[in-house]
Amino acid sequence: MAERKINGALKMALELGPIAAFFIGYVKLKDEVFTFGGTDYAGFIVVTAAFIPLMLVTTGLLWALTGKLSKMQIATVVLVVVFGGLSVWLNDERFFKMKPTMIYALFAGILGFGLWRGQSYLRSVMGEALPMQEAGWMILTKRLTIFFAVLAVLNEVVWRGFSTEAWVNFKTFGLTAALFLFFMTQGSVFSKYGIEKEGDGPQG
Repeated sequence: MAERKINGALKMALELGPIAAFFIGYVKLKDEVFTFGGTDYAGFIVVTAAFIPLMLVTTGLLWALTGKLSKMQIATVVLVVVFGGLSVWLNDERFFKMKPTMIYALFAGILGFGLWRGQSYLRSVMGEALPMQEAGWMILTKRLTIFFAVLAVLNEVVWRGFSTEAWVNFKTFGLTAALFLFFMTQGSVFSKYGIEKEGDGPQG
């Protein structure tokens, strides 16, 4: 099914909205304790429990509006449900904190496996939106593989060595900013290896 175009602001809101909502919810409820069924749950766990269905709803809306989800989006949702669900079920925030590690390690592993086979799996995900020569895709994939591996290690360092509040700030702002900065710094690859789409050239 071909991907349908939607408003860019709406797409960004659906993709980043759950992260922003998680951060706001945590700030408001981090010092609260809630009792359900005779068990006490910290505000972090309650916010995590709310984040899971919100992520499912926004991802479902993205799929309904665009007709397509990337493999990365699907993998992210699955890991949110698995690790977020474990945190809520076992009343243990550590599982949710591990989630970014698992996500980035998975992405690094998949991309690295493709490189080992001499292929860029990144191209199959982003190729239609970003036409580029094969050499460019291989360079970008190698860099992104290393970048994802570094993020996985950083997440482990932060959640194990710092407070929950520090980790929430790192997850909300640090990881998001790092991804934006990574792609912003790849301009030389895009300009050198980019392929102009038909119809994008000067009009006669």
